[in-house]
Amino acid sequence: MSLETETVLDRRRLRRHLSLWRILAIAAVVIGIGVLMFGGERDLALGERKQIARIVVEGLITEDREQLKLLKRIAEAKHVAALIVFVNSPGGTTVGGEALFEALRRVAEKKPVVAQFGTVAASAAYIAGLGTDHIVARGNTITGSVGVIATWPEISQLLDKIGVKMHEVKSGPLKANPSPYQPMDEQGRRLVEQMVGEGQRWFLELVAQRRNIVTTAVPGLEQGRIFSGREARDLKLIDELGGEAEAVRWLEEARNVAKNLQVKDWKPQRSFDWPLSDALAGILARVLGGAVHEFTTGLARDRTVGALALDGLVSLWQPANN
Repeated sequence: MSLETETVLDRRRLRRHLSLWRILAIAAVVIGIGVLMFGGERDLALGERKQIARIVVEGLITEDREQLKLLKRIAEAKHVAALIVFVNSPGGTTVGGEALFEALRRVAEKKPVVAQFGTVAASAAYIAGLGTDHIVARGNTITGSVGVIATWPEISQLLDKIGVKMHEVKSGPLKANPSPYQPMDEQGRRLVEQMVGEGQRWFLELVAQRRNIVTTAVPGLEQGRIFSGREARDLKLIDELGGEAEAVRWLEEARNVAKNLQVKDWKPQRSFDWPLSDALAGILARVLGGAVHEFTTGLARDRTVGALALDGLVSLWQPANN
């Protein structure tokens, strides 16, 4: 075989090897992007190291199906030794708090769960704390506000002024009562008071059971008052003052979780939640202008706007706006 022929064959073999490596490299990139975009914090990776999972409960609490699925995955993840629940929320719907409480108790059946309260953890957010095995809060955390509210607008006088009259045919006097289109009558008031009272009894029984206290012995608790973290500790509404370091220490000392485990954030998988979203948000801000971006972000986080969209009984602390 001539030297020229051998050189040509060597080049062909080299091109085949290079093509193979290019294909493998492209496949690795595609797989990597797929893991980043769709894998999230799912426990699908083989050989995952032991860790402490951390979830964040913030904003207005509702029955979040994706968050409940996330807690189920955490409960079943063998490489997760414990769960830290960071709570920073004024509350939300009573049903949302109830669903979160039950999901956290299911996690606690398999591994220890500790709550870390941030700036505020009141009403339905406090219900979430009750679902954990141990509650840590800052000294100035706002917590408590054990209570239930039912609110609705009443616009009958406004309709009279603009000459609009709402007609309705009802199957019974309690159907759609109370209604925003007419002044509240005594039947409607009694019905709402009954529902609120029943919800309040459930909330108080939960506090008594989970905190092992007599609720009537805590000044203002049954009247819905708020407490600082220091007051809440003294009244046994929480267990300890501190932050994440204290939460981790409790897991290590009280529940024998291995020391020096990494704390990793777990987030719900949203249909619109993917790793490039932050980059796109930055591009949007540059195209539309920072002021527009700040306005839309602020509007999404505004508690008053969010509260208007809540249905059902509400367990929410909101300071009065003078």
